[in-house]
Amino acid sequence: MDIFQKAFDYSQADEYRAKGLYPYFRPIETGTDTEVYINGKKMIMLGSNSYLGLTFNESTVRGAIESIKKHGTGCAGSRFLNGTLILHEDLEEKLARFMKKEKALLFSTGLLTNQGILSTIIGKTDIAYVDKADHASIIDGVRLSFGRVVKYKHNDMDDLKRVLEQSDKKAGKLIVVDGVFSMEGDLADLPNIVDLAKKFGARLMVDEAHAVGVLGKNGRGTAEHFGLEDDVDIQMATFSKSFATIGGFAVSCHSVIDYLKHHSRALIFTASLPPAVLGVVNNALLIIQNEPDRRTRLSQIAEKMRKAFKEMGYNVGHTVTPIIPLIIGDMDKCLMMWKEVTENGLFVNPAVPPAVPPGYSLIRTSYTATHTDDQLDFAIDVFKKAGKKLGII
Repeated sequence: MDIFQKAFDYSQADEYRAKGLYPYFRPIETGTDTEVYINGKKMIMLGSNSYLGLTFNESTVRGAIESIKKHGTGCAGSRFLNGTLILHEDLEEKLARFMKKEKALLFSTGLLTNQGILSTIIGKTDIAYVDKADHASIIDGVRLSFGRVVKYKHNDMDDLKRVLEQSDKKAGKLIVVDGVFSMEGDLADLPNIVDLAKKFGARLMVDEAHAVGVLGKNGRGTAEHFGLEDDVDIQMATFSKSFATIGGFAVSCHSVIDYLKHHSRALIFTASLPPAVLGVVNNALLIIQNEPDRRTRLSQIAEKMRKAFKEMGYNVGHTVTPIIPLIIGDMDKCLMMWKEVTENGLFVNPAVPPAVPPGYSLIRTSYTATHTDDQLDFAIDVFKKAGKKLGII
């Protein structure tokens, strides 16, 4: 059989293009802000993860320009050899201090951060315990390891306890969980996870990608939100959300970070982050530390939208974050909902299987601290009319 046959047989995307219900790879003519243009049409952006609204911030843009002028456009190598600038090490020190951990390590993307940590730390005799709703980069990371992977039901502490009880007591154990789940917008039950990790001698890693800059008094994420920073062994976060660029980082104790630096293939065998990104992150970190009003405003926006959706009759699940899903269920109806609100000026993201379980298709909306009340009110009106037209509310 031709190895390409699976590609020749694939037709689902074309089928949905023919229906006018294909929602992916839409070219945006402007940068990502609260308003964008597609095909010359202005749309309210409710699909971005730029939670603090820093993609066009004067300080972050200036950080990129100044770093390029001084250090050029790229490093032309990996961190392991010629790709480490003083900028990388300075930023790692700042991130470690901010996150209250001994050391930090930069990776070139968020996906590589999870893959780089998990495929390196989990060995042949180890077990990784992952929430079924964990991000795909976590799933890929544990699969790349040589250890055993055990999934437990989403945020089900009884199920986590069950799988821990059934495991080899001599095996190394790592529980890996999203702090904020990227589709549902709900939080990991970190207090109970910490208790179970201690009881069964497991280490704990928290993916803070959607939480850093958003949760906690100082914006350090889910662990700070619950007051459990000292009980989490490894944290990772990405720069593609609150930091408004690309990349990621891990923080942990000195020994773990040093081990990753010398063994992680995702670090050693990929090019290092370019100076422009480092300049953006450096200045975004200052904003996260010095402008807490952005988090306050973001929280107010999220509460306003949750309340409005619930009053309209939408099912928003258990979200408590700026990620607010409208759970539709049926895939085709979800895509029809996407098309309806898109035609009326909203940019939103539909999530359908396999990104979500079958029968759980949803419209994922997400919010930015710089959204205006007028923009939000416009969105509420569009969702109200669309939901009624399609019989969803």
